[in-house]
Amino acid sequence: MSRRCQVRGTKPEFGNNVSHSQRHTKRRWNPNIQKKRYWVPSLGRKVTLTLTPKAIKEIDRRGVDIVVAEMLTRGEKI
Repeated sequence: MSRRCQVRGTKPEFGNNVSHSQRHTKRRWNPNIQKKRYWVPSLGRKVTLTLTPKAIKEIDRRGVDIVVAEMLTRGEKI
């Protein structure tokens, strides 16, 4: 499973750890990815999505049908 949100497209960010002596070592910040199942009435089935908490809130506000329809128009595989 890739560390990418299916709704918002959030992906890992890269940067450096910087110690007190100013040594730089590579690191990455992973998004908080959650698997969540939704019943989608327009598709007539349950769908499992990998989402960030912001995307979960967005689905709660706008509705799962609207968000899934946008994902399908983008060509996202569900």
